[in-house]
Amino acid sequence: MATLLYRLGRASFRRRKLVVVLWLVVLAALGGAALAFKGETASNFTMPGTESQRAIDALRQEFPEASGATGTIVVAAPQGRTLADPQLKSAVEGLVKEAGGLPGVVGAVDPFQSRALSQDGRYGLVQVQFADRSDDVTPEQRHAYEDSGAAAEAAGLRVEHGGEVMNAEPEVGGTESIGVIIALVVLVITFGSLVAAGMTMLNALIGVGAGMAGLFALSSVVSLTSTAPVLALMIGLAVGIDYSLFITSRHRQHLAEGTEPEEAAARAVGTAGSAVVFAGITVIIALAGLAVVNIPFLTVMGLAAAGTVAVAVLVAVTLLPALLGFAGTRVLPRRLRGDRTGQAASREGFGFRWARLVTRLRVPVILVGILGLGALALPAADMRVALPDAGAAAEGTPARAAADLIKAGFGPGFTGRLALVVSSDSPQRTAAAVGEVNQALQGTPGLLAVTPPNLSRDQRTALLAVIPTTGPTEEATEKLVQEVRERTRGLGGADVALTGQTAVGIDVSEKLSDAMPVYLLLVVGLSVLLLMLVFRSVLVPIKAALGFLLTVGATFGITVLVFQEGHLAGLVGLDTPAPLISFLPILLIGILFGLAMDYEVFLVSRMREDFVHGEGPQEATISGMGHGARVVTAAALIMTSVFSGFVLLDDPVIKSMGFALAIGVAIDAFIVRMTIVPAVISLLGRAAWWLPGWLNRALPNVDIEGEKLRKQLDQASDKVPVGV
Repeated sequence: MATLLYRLGRASFRRRKLVVVLWLVVLAALGGAALAFKGETASNFTMPGTESQRAIDALRQEFPEASGATGTIVVAAPQGRTLADPQLKSAVEGLVKEAGGLPGVVGAVDPFQSRALSQDGRYGLVQVQFADRSDDVTPEQRHAYEDSGAAAEAAGLRVEHGGEVMNAEPEVGGTESIGVIIALVVLVITFGSLVAAGMTMLNALIGVGAGMAGLFALSSVVSLTSTAPVLALMIGLAVGIDYSLFITSRHRQHLAEGTEPEEAAARAVGTAGSAVVFAGITVIIALAGLAVVNIPFLTVMGLAAAGTVAVAVLVAVTLLPALLGFAGTRVLPRRLRGDRTGQAASREGFGFRWARLVTRLRVPVILVGILGLGALALPAADMRVALPDAGAAAEGTPARAAADLIKAGFGPGFTGRLALVVSSDSPQRTAAAVGEVNQALQGTPGLLAVTPPNLSRDQRTALLAVIPTTGPTEEATEKLVQEVRERTRGLGGADVALTGQTAVGIDVSEKLSDAMPVYLLLVVGLSVLLLMLVFRSVLVPIKAALGFLLTVGATFGITVLVFQEGHLAGLVGLDTPAPLISFLPILLIGILFGLAMDYEVFLVSRMREDFVHGEGPQEATISGMGHGARVVTAAALIMTSVFSGFVLLDDPVIKSMGFALAIGVAIDAFIVRMTIVPAVISLLGRAAWWLPGWLNRALPNVDIEGEKLRKQLDQASDKVPVGV
């Protein structure tokens, strides 16, 4: 592997103009394809094989007139008055007429006719039915809906617009750039060279640009959820900068030791590039492995992010050495360009001092690290997951204002009504089943009301609205869903299925829980085998996997404290604590595992490299940490900064993902990989690099440390006549 990448790096350096032109052509072609074929992202998703999805499919088939997006306009009379007042009632009727005539709307229901009025008569709900699904509603139609009701407000009513149609895609392009700026500052400080920092950032941006353009070019044939491009951008930026950073750092080291630029670039790609390739493969395995969950939107998210990582790796080992060729020795600080003897570069920095301290106090370090991270993981025992409702949206957004007004007038259960679908092969059997369902649900704890059935055209399918007493993300509502399903299963020989936001969230959680063991076995198993192949060791891959468990446990614990329990929520701009989104745990496990293995490969590969080249286990651990600490610190700060930039978005889902990834990377890099790992490897000594003979013979030698490459280069230098 190292020899192949060495040749690739040398070829890219020599033909740098051609390589840069080819990548610019690829970028332009993908950008053009993205503009030509870009499709709309989806805000909804499907979950094959679940009860809630079965109910949704039945509704689309039997109630096609109600298959489009819905909107809910909430109206409230001033204090001391009711909507029955003639002037206010006339204003409500005018609003209903206005809403019914909006572009894309097929009808609006008068709250006086549907009896959608609060008990005190102050609040009313105007149900608006759109012809198209939420993903197909145009921005112009959505804006027209949101702007309706000016006349009603002039008459004294408070008007708020909510409902499914207000589910907006998370916007990307502003606040998250702060993370990129911080990353650039870290690069400048790390390299001491604007050229090196700018070139590394440019390389990463070209990679993420190509990856995102390719993703959008495929969006017309692949259904992308609104969070998939954001996740791909988040991961692509972070790993793109990190991979370029590691290769550039090794190139600078060779330059500082006096190696010529072409040879330095080739060796950097051969050694550090090998670590980049294998680190990228672990991330790709973790992300692509999400497909085993068999939830389409999660599969697409994982594959989209994996695609951007693959592009980042390809760019790092081809385009970067070409850019290094243009930069020459300018990637070095000015003080090192004139005298490249390696003396300045060989001075020991903080990494060596830290490594010696950690290895000397290895037992206390291991105990404190494990106990500390274990304590941070304790809140994870109380973790709850659900799908976020409008009540968890950012304050000041229309959806949040409408949800708060509904809660004030009708109670929290009205913001997350459930839908019970009863269907059979005959109208009579359906009618009988509806009667049995109503009878069975009487006295159900947490149930506020069950509305009269709405029948399909052939009267073989009935739709009943089930209204809880509690909000959609509350634990009591989850218990109600389970109780309703238990009481209504198989009644009257009909097919009874419950759906709705809480029901969908429960089904997602159950499906994810069932898939988790398979996913962990696949991802962790393949990655352990890959690390065993890379490090020729049994204990190092196992240690890496156990360290990851510490990382993910502490990350979950801190995320629960902030986003679910609300501690220090103001620091991240969180208005309302709520359960974590259902797919966050498995998504976080996949991404963090891949990224954690990044730092494992980068740090431990250098330790292994020094051990293979003759140093003792203790010296190799210190040397590997000493040489890798500065660049891993910079990489972790960069990745944390990029992820933190997404915390500034208003969308609570993206905010929680960015926060959890930023915290997870910081914990894994600084506590696990740079503190616990060298302590453990020091404690293991030579046993850390032990591999049974039969397994050593069975595993192919990928030569990530460049041992074969170094021998070839030494032999080649011996053949060069003196004075040449």
